[in-house]
Amino acid sequence: MPGDLIVTEEEGVALLTMNRPESLNALGGSLLDELLEAMTRIAGDMSIGCVVLTGAGRGFSAGGDMKSRATGARPILEGTREQAQMSLRARMEAARILHEMPKPTIAMVNGVAAGAGMSLMLACDMRIGGKSARMGTAFARMGFSGDFGGHWFLNRLVGPAKARELYFTAEVIDSAEMYRLGLLNRLVEDEALAETTMALARQLAAGPRVAWHHMKRNMKVAEEGTLAEALDAEAFGMTRCRDTEDHKEALQAFVEKRPPVFRGR
Repeated sequence: MPGDLIVTEEEGVALLTMNRPESLNALGGSLLDELLEAMTRIAGDMSIGCVVLTGAGRGFSAGGDMKSRATGARPILEGTREQAQMSLRARMEAARILHEMPKPTIAMVNGVAAGAGMSLMLACDMRIGGKSARMGTAFARMGFSGDFGGHWFLNRLVGPAKARELYFTAEVIDSAEMYRLGLLNRLVEDEALAETTMALARQLAAGPRVAWHHMKRNMKVAEEGTLAEALDAEAFGMTRCRDTEDHKEALQAFVEKRPPVFRGR
């Protein structure tokens, strides 16, 4: 019987499907633990060149499992304040690993992405949404401040003023507005969502994986560091990529006027 997370790997693409459709893939049950375990493993697996995160059924993820919390079936943030903080912070590593793993990550957004589900969507390098996609910070509606890095991601994607508005109002925005704000890289018909996303994922998985590693590293420095640190990181990455088989293959393919065949080495 499938668990709360379904992991399939094919053609160098790891597809992670959050599998709690009855709750719009709320992050309850064992889902977060399974996500963290899978992402940690995949991050270091050189046979995987691209990761796609999506949700089963009609939603990406509604965020926290409020029903379980409201009924007391699974209280939120159990233990002392210090224990609860450490437990939550440990699970929030899923967002950091998704954002920083040395390979492209894509959110395939089907339906709602709210709260922590929105944060995980934003943690991905790219987002492809169907027309039914919609997004909301949601936290203010529950008297919460927000978690899983949503403030950090949203601030950088839409700017501080719009990020504040979306957090304070908890407004739900539709796919057209998500695309206008740059929160979706591509917007497609729902029927074409899986095909479009997986085609891009396969394209990226077939690319120069060592170069992806250094591009992700460069992006992290660009997000957090100075210009000088960014230049240092770029110089390091370029000289490392110079010695790869992929670069040599690309040069040969250029001379022979054919597409390169990358091996990830």
